[in-house]
Amino acid sequence: MIGAREGGGTHEGNGARGAGRDGVVREMRSVPDLLPTTVVGSYPQPDWLVDRALLSRIVPRVRMPEMWRVAAEFLEQAQDDATILAIRDMERAGIDIITDGEARRESYSNRFALSLAGVDADNPGRTIGRMGNVSIVPRIVGPIGWRGPVETRDVAFLRANTDRAIKITLPGPFTMAQQAQDDYYADPAACAMDFAAAVNAEAKALKAAGADVIQLDEPWLQARPEEAARYGVAAINRALEGVAGPRVVHLCFGYAAVVSRKPSGYSFLPQLAECVAEQISIEAAQPGLDLAVLAALPGKSVLLGVLDLGTQEVETAQVVAGRIRAALRHIDAARLIPAPDCGMKYLPRAVAFGKLRALAEGAALVRRELTGQKD
Repeated sequence: MIGAREGGGTHEGNGARGAGRDGVVREMRSVPDLLPTTVVGSYPQPDWLVDRALLSRIVPRVRMPEMWRVAAEFLEQAQDDATILAIRDMERAGIDIITDGEARRESYSNRFALSLAGVDADNPGRTIGRMGNVSIVPRIVGPIGWRGPVETRDVAFLRANTDRAIKITLPGPFTMAQQAQDDYYADPAACAMDFAAAVNAEAKALKAAGADVIQLDEPWLQARPEEAARYGVAAINRALEGVAGPRVVHLCFGYAAVVSRKPSGYSFLPQLAECVAEQISIEAAQPGLDLAVLAALPGKSVLLGVLDLGTQEVETAQVVAGRIRAALRHIDAARLIPAPDCGMKYLPRAVAFGKLRALAEGAALVRRELTGQKD
C-alpha cells in the first residue's frame, strides 16, 4: 500500500514508466515504509498564470475565467509549464507522494463539478457557505451524470514527468452536493449519490491513466455534520466502490487564507471509520488539534497535517519532527503519513517550498529515530 504499511513492505510503484517532456524515461522510485510524506493537493500557481489578488477573495464554485492571465489559446501550454514547476518543487523538497499541484484548476472542486451533466454553471444559484455567507454556486437542473474523463490528461502528464508515486484529487460527492443550488432533486441524499456515481466513474478512469492514489476532498462533512451523518459515508463508499487503493478522504476546516480561526476539534470524524477509504486526511497544525482524536480511526492510516498554512513562517525540520512525535503517542508509525494541513495554493511559492522541505526533513529525522539509523 502506498503511504502506509499493512504488514510491511515498500511500494515499488505500479510498474509504469513514461517519457516526460525532456524525453527521459523515469523508473518509479520506492516510497518509504515509515512516515512517507505527501501533499494534500494544491501548490501555489505562478503569478504569471493567475491573478492571485482576485483569487484570494473567493474560492470559485462557478467558472472564473478572469483569474487566468494567459490568453485562451495559450492557456493549456501555460498550465502545463506551471505543473512542471510544481512537480519539480515537490521533488526538490523531497516529498514522496506528489500531485500535479492542481495548476489547471480555478478551485479544488469547480473544474470537475461543472463538467457533469445536470449542472448549470451559466445560470448560477446561491447557497449558504460554510462561514454563513451567501455563495454563488452552480444549479442542479437535471440528473447528475458523468460525461467522460476530466482529469485523465492531468494524471498522464504527471505520470510522464516524475518518478515519484502520484496522487490525484477529486471533489467528494457530499461536498459537491452542498456546493450547489438543487432545483431538480427532492432528496438531498439521492443528489449526493448521483454525484458519487459520477466521481466513481472518474476515479476508475484516473486509476487506468496511472494514478497511484485517489483522494476525495470532503471539507463539507465537517461543515454539515447532521447531513453528513445521514448519507455522507454512503456517498463516499459509492464514489470509491471498485476503485483500487490507496483511497483517501480529506477533511478540513477551510483554507487558512479564508478561515483564520478554526475549531480545535472535528464535528465529523469517527464516522469515517466506517468508510471504505484506507486513509483519512485531517488538519492538525493550525487548529492545534487534540491528537487523541486519532484513536477514533483505529483501522485507518492518517494523513496528518503537520504544516501550519495560516502563517508564512517556515517551520524548521525540528518543529515538524516534534509534531510527528506528538502524533506517535496516539498512532502507530506504520499508519502515519505526514502532510500539510490542507492545499497550499494561497501561500507564496517560496514559503510553500520551504514548508515542504521542512516536512520532508522533519519526517526523515523521526524515521531515522524509529529505525535506529544515524545521521
